[in-house]
Amino acid sequence: MDKPVIVTVDDDPGVSRAVARDLRRRYGQEYRIVRAETARDGIEAVREMRLRGDDVAAILADYRMPQMNGVQFLEAAMDLYPYARRVLLTAYADTDAAIQAINVVDLDHYLLKPWDPPDEKFYPVIDGQLDAWLRTERIERSELRVVGDRWSAQSYKVRDFLARNHVPYQWMLAEDPEGEQLVKAAGENCHLPLVVTADGTTLESPDQATLAMAVGLSTTPATDFYDLIVVGGGPAGLGAAVYGASEGLNTVLVEAYSSGGQAGQSSRIENYLGFPDGVSGQQLADRARRQALRFGAELLTARKVTMLEPRGQARVVGFKDGGEIAAHAVILATGVTYRRLEAPGLEEFVGRGVFYGAALTEAPACKDAEVHIVGAANSAGQAAVYLAGFASKVHLLVRGDGLEKSMSHYLIEQIAALPNVDVHLQTEVVGGGGTGHLERLTLSTKGEERTVDAQWLFVFIGAEPYTSWLGETIERDAKGFVLTGPDLVQGGRRPRNWPLRREPYFLETNVPGVLAAGDVRAESIKRVASAVGEGAMAVALVHRYLEKQ
Repeated sequence: MDKPVIVTVDDDPGVSRAVARDLRRRYGQEYRIVRAETARDGIEAVREMRLRGDDVAAILADYRMPQMNGVQFLEAAMDLYPYARRVLLTAYADTDAAIQAINVVDLDHYLLKPWDPPDEKFYPVIDGQLDAWLRTERIERSELRVVGDRWSAQSYKVRDFLARNHVPYQWMLAEDPEGEQLVKAAGENCHLPLVVTADGTTLESPDQATLAMAVGLSTTPATDFYDLIVVGGGPAGLGAAVYGASEGLNTVLVEAYSSGGQAGQSSRIENYLGFPDGVSGQQLADRARRQALRFGAELLTARKVTMLEPRGQARVVGFKDGGEIAAHAVILATGVTYRRLEAPGLEEFVGRGVFYGAALTEAPACKDAEVHIVGAANSAGQAAVYLAGFASKVHLLVRGDGLEKSMSHYLIEQIAALPNVDVHLQTEVVGGGGTGHLERLTLSTKGEERTVDAQWLFVFIGAEPYTSWLGETIERDAKGFVLTGPDLVQGGRRPRNWPLRREPYFLETNVPGVLAAGDVRAESIKRVASAVGEGAMAVALVHRYLEKQ
């Protein structure tokens, strides 16, 4: 097998030779070093390698180049080699550009020139990047094809599941020429949506578990006992999985749908630390998922947890479709779901014009149409800004008399600056209707009702925790949120059987060894950053618990 390639591009001949020399000295036995002195030559070399089937492990590009800068070069190279590690070579004066590139091209690292001595400033960085590349699963999945109806709830579920699990697919309508051919090939009684895999396997109206297995998502646990089980794959759960696995705990994360939770549906998160240009919820979730896998965490998708039971020192989790796993400790991070609108006539159109959450797969179909959004918190504001790039008009329906109490100031300013976004205060949806899909809404503004044409309604209201499956095992408040720490004691629910009769720490539930983190926990701060922090803190408390067993 040919050696994998490390590519270096720098328009300064002296620097270019120095970089290649240092790379060959350390990595020449295992990697082929290819250098180019212009961005154009570099892109041409990368294209030729792609055609030959060469494997590129890392690409190092200088920021200041005349034909295209290093960020533009890496962006172009990323399309050809998405798994190659990307390193920007930059002078101190260009560090701001390097930081911005982290978001633009998912930059893996930037190196300041000069890097003498290389043993201290150059090789440790490249060692880390090559190690990460070797650990990355680089099997490129051929694109799935999904055939369905425009206003089919089941078609929407399939597309949403694939999109939120970062599985590429091609969507086509059953009446399109290619879609029609695929349906005919599947047989006369084909049930849509039809999913066609790369090897030609067809799945007709597949359920979530079948679809997950078909696209290569892990659904079966590797063992029946772990150090730590994390239930829920939102920011809190992913944070717990990353810290648990990185600190040596045999960790498994169980997610019923897709990683990211509610945050994963956000079109743009602009106030998360370290992302000055913002990051989509899907990007953030995907990075966290890959980070957890890199540290050795096991991720199970499309497995719904319906039981938690203490058995001696073990904490046992059971699945809806059968089977169970056990661990020394469990972290509950199941998050919350958007509350359903109770307006008559809407429930039958879920997935057919009515969507709970951002439903990013639907945004392109909203082009030049009017959309309605219900909600006044950040998630609704982010959706309004995002959908304004597609829709001719966005109507933000707010039950209260303003946005200031529930939405971040930066989002309020962005919405005010968009000419095609109208905010309707003291307005509620009181009804809906249509034939086959949503066609109209009945709105009430200050008690006065009116009916408007509407095919798209996105709902971001309230929060309901997914905790009913806990039964009487875990103490919860009246709304279903898990009680932890001082809230247990203040509510008169002093935990039984606690070691030394101590009070639980703030993330610990009434069952020793079971903790809660993120939105599912009563009195938690409903922010992505705080959820990640609670996930990390929960792991620290798990260690403390295990030390005393």
